[in-house]
Amino acid sequence: MDNEFIFIAGLHRSGTSVLHEIIRSHKEITGFHNTGVPEDEGQHLQSVYKPASAFGGPGRFAFNPKAYMDDSHPLATQANRRTIINQWGKYLDFSCKYIVEKSPPNLIRTRFIQKIFPNSRFIVIFRHPVAISYATKKWTFNPIIRLIDHAIYAYETFLKDMPYLQSVYILRYEDFVRNPQNKINEIFDYLGLSPVKIERSISPNINEKYFSMWEKDRNKLLNKILWGIGGKLKKYEARANRLGYSLYDYNNLIAMQWYGINHNRIT
Repeated sequence: MDNEFIFIAGLHRSGTSVLHEIIRSHKEITGFHNTGVPEDEGQHLQSVYKPASAFGGPGRFAFNPKAYMDDSHPLATQANRRTIINQWGKYLDFSCKYIVEKSPPNLIRTRFIQKIFPNSRFIVIFRHPVAISYATKKWTFNPIIRLIDHAIYAYETFLKDMPYLQSVYILRYEDFVRNPQNKINEIFDYLGLSPVKIERSISPNINEKYFSMWEKDRNKLLNKILWGIGGKLKKYEARANRLGYSLYDYNNLIAMQWYGINHNRIT
């Protein structure tokens, strides 16, 4: 088959669903739609590898070593590629040149996916760890500080794998909601396709309510006599800074130190 795969990766509640919906709307792209599974995610439409829910789900899966998959994973075979394509094919239009798929655990499985689908492209979306954590808290019993740690850890895992990838576009959720159409235009330019017009409203201020919640909870944590909490927050802040975020100055997006240059794609 000559189809090219585009994989969207990002944590739960990071904007992957909106991005998937917009990209899927392009006339030259086919993607999952009305499949009956949560968020039309490909992870639920195949039987080769386990979904995020098998490893704890939102706010937990990246901590499970068994959830991580790279190009040396025993499941990274051409036989499994054929199985996945056959199972996904029930929901796709292979007359389209491009196929888009999105699932949260893609974030820590990019090397595995690239081995299965050579020459695939990745669009990876980052969102502030605080916002991610509060947006997913209803799905887990983990305390908020643990959820923040998980979000940071998942992004760090991806960044360790990024040098092995052939083609990646990095998108920050915060940049996207500030100027959605401009960022979508950039993504389609990266894909070598004409852009589509966004037909849905995109709210630019959703993070704010989560930052307010964190402000209160962070102060409560610091006011309690909890051994080591101040030191933990300092370590999380340093790690968040490397991702381009701050746990204190929320709306000040920091230069992404892990990338080194003012650019968000590699090919």
